[in-house]
Amino acid sequence: MLTLLLPRYHMMKNRLTRLAPGDRLKTFVLTLLGLAFWAFLFTVSYRVLSYFRTIEGLGDLLALRLLSMVLVTFFSVLVFSNVITSLSTFYLSGELDILHASPVPVANIFRAKFIETILDSSWMTLIYGLPVFIAYGAVFRAGLAYYGGLILTILPFVVIPASLGILITMLLVSAFPARRARDILVLLGLLFFVALYILFRMLRPEKLVDPDAFPTVVQYLTAMRGPVAPLIPSSWASDALSPLLRKTAGEAVFNLLLLWSTAAAGFVIGEWACGRIYLGGWSRSQEGKKARLSRSRYADRFFRVISFPFRGTTKAIVEKDARLFFRDASQWSQLFLLLALMIVYLYSFRLLPLQRSPMPTVFLQNIISFLNLGMVGFVTSAVAVRFVFPAISLEGESFWIVRSSPLEIKDLLWAKFWSSVLPLLALSEILIVLSNVLLQVGAFMMILGIVTVFLMTLGITSLGVGLGAVFPRFRHENVAQIPTGFGGIMYMLVSMLFIGTVVVLEAWPVYRFFMAQVYRSRISWAGYAWIGSAFLLVLLLNALALYLPMRTGLKRLQEREI
Repeated sequence: MLTLLLPRYHMMKNRLTRLAPGDRLKTFVLTLLGLAFWAFLFTVSYRVLSYFRTIEGLGDLLALRLLSMVLVTFFSVLVFSNVITSLSTFYLSGELDILHASPVPVANIFRAKFIETILDSSWMTLIYGLPVFIAYGAVFRAGLAYYGGLILTILPFVVIPASLGILITMLLVSAFPARRARDILVLLGLLFFVALYILFRMLRPEKLVDPDAFPTVVQYLTAMRGPVAPLIPSSWASDALSPLLRKTAGEAVFNLLLLWSTAAAGFVIGEWACGRIYLGGWSRSQEGKKARLSRSRYADRFFRVISFPFRGTTKAIVEKDARLFFRDASQWSQLFLLLALMIVYLYSFRLLPLQRSPMPTVFLQNIISFLNLGMVGFVTSAVAVRFVFPAISLEGESFWIVRSSPLEIKDLLWAKFWSSVLPLLALSEILIVLSNVLLQVGAFMMILGIVTVFLMTLGITSLGVGLGAVFPRFRHENVAQIPTGFGGIMYMLVSMLFIGTVVVLEAWPVYRFFMAQVYRSRISWAGYAWIGSAFLLVLLLNALALYLPMRTGLKRLQEREI
């Protein structure tokens, strides 16, 4: 088994020790960004927990309840991540042809792939979960027993979802070919998250920090002390860590035994299932992939409607991209998740207790509406990094055909821009209009929001297409890998800087207009000059965000070798 893991070890070692000068800079920048985000998570967790502990009699209950909810979230994410990852490691990995042709026992292959699955699916959750757990230890002033118990808790906590995910994948592939099962898994996973998000919001967890929502104190304390889900491993992990935080280590032993025995049983069951159904499922995974796009006239009519606003080469590229998008279930099925996020986003505005705030409602409505400009911009850029940034990379290794054809690279870039900007405009304008309607803001804030979001969406789309051309990844196993590299991180940083600058430039003019309306005062000519200058800077910034990324991306693609 260890011999099978040696190639993975040497690959990681070579990535860290044999870096080109450009790769060293990227690694350094990514490391700094990761440490900054890690420090941010620790600071936020520490402040929240410190605030909870200041609430006499309820602080510890709130903090430990939050720990249970964090572990439930981690466990859900790990199960889904292991299902997706195990499909690649056990069935779609390129080295499996060699392994199955060699005299290596299937049990050894299972153990090696089991470890690979855990590493690939759990490393990010663990790294970004560590600052939360360390913050708990710092706030509760826990001793070494807590940190030792944390290690003993985390190890089986990642093994159990790996066992579940691998077993689910094996059962699914035994019924469907692996490539077909991948599409089904993506669709089912997205539907699961849609239901989870909506259910989470319907439960209104904010009531836990609002004792007034319960008729009596007894009912509130009962709700706080009750387990989140007593039969799942996340509750055992919470019950193992909570006594260690309160320095009563003896109560944690039973829950640690539950975790370790379940992890061992999951591994044994997985190895047994591997010996029975794995090879048959892997054999089915070698079946060819069939096209699933309908050839009916209705499908052709649908794609013609999508490309109707365009002409010439732009029309052809838009129609081609639309057909490829709807052929791949792993892409179009994410629209369900996008719809769920929109519902959760808008539903959150309805739950805002504006009437109970000590600040006058009209002030709070306009403040939230203005800050919502940045939030809508963030949501739009988060969608763009998944759908717009990979637009050029989706051409794949056939990009040389585009370079060899009479099609101008400039036309290709602008076709990608126009096919992306229209859906993003629909998304962002729906969010800003409906959220302002729920906030019941005036005409000024409504018009400002519509115009600002329109301009920002043009810049966000241009940044996505342009930086996607600067950092293309033509070689990729799936689309989800494209935004996770250096280029995707740079895009998010630049787009966040762009959105933040727009919001800052508009802050003073909006405040001046709003105060003039509230106090029925007049704005001087000098005030109008400053306000006009600020809005002109906003227009100039959006024009630069629209022009410079497209120009830079065009130059980089033209210089790229075929």
